[in-house]
Amino acid sequence: MSTVLALAGEVTTGEAATFYILAPIALIGAIGMVWARNAVHSALFLVLTMLSLGVFYILQAGPFIGMVQIIVYTGAIMMLFLFVLMLIGRDASDSLIETLRGQRTVALLLGIGFAGLLCTGLGRAVGSMTSVGLDEANAAGNTQGIARDLFTKYVFAFEVTSALLITAAVGAMLLAHVEKVKAEKVTQLEMMRARFAPGNYPAPKPGPGVFAATNSVAAPGLLPDRTVAGRSLSALVPTRELTEAEAAPKGTEK
Repeated sequence: MSTVLALAGEVTTGEAATFYILAPIALIGAIGMVWARNAVHSALFLVLTMLSLGVFYILQAGPFIGMVQIIVYTGAIMMLFLFVLMLIGRDASDSLIETLRGQRTVALLLGIGFAGLLCTGLGRAVGSMTSVGLDEANAAGNTQGIARDLFTKYVFAFEVTSALLITAAVGAMLLAHVEKVKAEKVTQLEMMRARFAPGNYPAPKPGPGVFAATNSVAAPGLLPDRTVAGRSLSALVPTRELTEAEAAPKGTEK
């Protein structure tokens, strides 16, 4: 990066200080994005790196691309990534499951190839290649020069790139989508059989604030004055008449 600053012109003290402060932060964010186990934390590390890159672009007399990096990529696209991650609810264990067979190997090879292309292009840019025509392109202003070239000379490449980005976003959504298994609706007959199954308690339990000496269906009900309700005795089918001691509430025997 210092070589790039030198090629752009005289490096001031402020530019050098900004670079030496933000360069380690950008590197830490890039490493954290790769090593973070949580997808949301990985996206936040990438936001840190993108913010640092936006400041670097502004230092290189590119205010338009610097603000686009901060506003569009960091502010809009990364927030969209976070929304999608929270929407689909992926975690670290999902990375162990391959939706397509061999996708890890293909992704690794493509990543190595892409890194090689970037390193080659960067080496040529900071090496023997000399920048020509920057003054003429920015004669009317940096933003105006980018708009003129983008929508005239490079309009086809711009539209193809946007189509590729949309296709990649839709493909990532499809690969990350997981069909949720809907539970079968339990019928009333099945609920009845489960309620009256052996070992289950079919009767409702007493509500909060209601005194009950026992939850047994064989115990008679009590009136507010703690006397036995006669109608509750008729619901029972005893083999003999209950004695006074048996009909009395538990804990009141003498």
